Amino acid sequence: MAKIIGKSLPNIPWEEKPQGCTTPVWRYSQNPIIPRNAIPTSNSVFNSAAVAYKGKFAGVFRCDNKAVEMNIHAGFSDDGINWKINHEPIQFEGDPEITKLQYRYDARVCEVEGKYYVVWCNGYHGPTIGLGWTEDFKTFHQLENCFLPYNRNGVLFPRKINGEYLMLSRPSDTGHTAFGDIFISRSKDLVYWGKHRHVFGTAGGWQSTKVGAGPTPIETDEGWLMIYHGVITTCNGYVYRFGAALLDLDEPWKVITRGDFYLLGPETLYELAGDVPGVTFPCAALTDADTGRIAIYYGCADTVTGLCFTTVDEVLNYIKAHPMT
Repeated sequence: MAKIIGKSLPNIPWEEKPQGCTTPVWRYSQNPIIPRNAIPTSNSVFNSAAVAYKGKFAGVFRCDNKAVEMNIHAGFSDDGINWKINHEPIQFEGDPEITKLQYRYDARVCEVEGKYYVVWCNGYHGPTIGLGWTEDFKTFHQLENCFLPYNRNGVLFPRKINGEYLMLSRPSDTGHTAFGDIFISRSKDLVYWGKHRHVFGTAGGWQSTKVGAGPTPIETDEGWLMIYHGVITTCNGYVYRFGAALLDLDEPWKVITRGDFYLLGPETLYELAGDVPGVTFPCAALTDADTGRIAIYYGCADTVTGLCFTTVDEVLNYIKAHPMT
């Protein structure tokens, strides 16, 4: 049995696997957990991140307003399911050149050495990777953008590796990018990023158009478990699903195993109908090291937020049984 390397989270949101379920990931029966009108100004709330915080939960949420302008808001929850999202967007402290708002979306959050780092797609003469930190989800400090435009899906690792911070990203272009591979970059100070390495690119079927990292990678005794999204171009447009890969612990640009089959894709009404139909987009994963449980937060049809569940053994066994060859 695989083991998650991390903290205990006895109050992780959880629902047992339904009887007769044959898939490695199962949806929360009360989905969606966050509706599109969760705050007075929101058109949609999706592609958001949650973390354990002081015995409860906190997060950063993508809330497109009724002008369909993209921004991120902080939120809190006692149980990881019922959320209170701040009505006003996050106001970052930092250099006005960087903090000036063009747009912000698709945040990820992870704790590294006692600080909670927020990574998002930031608008700075095109999409790039914004980076900031907070200690209380009330005051947020913004650092320099990590990369030149154009880039998306920045995901920070939850600890340093060989004395360096590591971040996954997907170089792209200014539009609705019809391509994209996953790269990894390293930094000693969270300001200057380099040593860029290619992790993997597109493959057949559900991940044939582009791929991008999802939640913060999960450390296990077998390697880094990376949940990622994959996109296929159909006659009706893009369809977003998500799968998993196992990366080397010390050199995570090296892939140990990559699943050929997806873990979850659009099937329910709230995943198939919305502002962008046919999207399941994972941005956060809570884990409990004691039980191996994983709770995944994902955007549904670019409109609402869903929750689904699995375990480290379910995912690893599945991608090993159905590896990419």
